[in-house]
Amino acid sequence: MITDSWQKSSYCQEGDACVHISTGPDRVHITDSDAALTIVAVSRAAFDALVKSL
Repeated sequence: MITDSWQKSSYCQEGDACVHISTGPDRVHITDSDAALTIVAVSRAAFDALVKSL
C-alpha cells in the first residue's frame, strides 16, 4: 500500500527532476516526479542496499 507521504530528495534541481520516496509497512516506493505516474516498489532490504552502495 502506498502512503500519501512522499519525501522529495534533498538533491533536487528546479522543476520535476527529482526523486520522491514513500515508505509503507514492508516496501519503499520510488518515483521521479510529483505526478507519480510510474512508481517502483522495492523491499526495504533492496532500498537499504541501494542507499548503501551509493
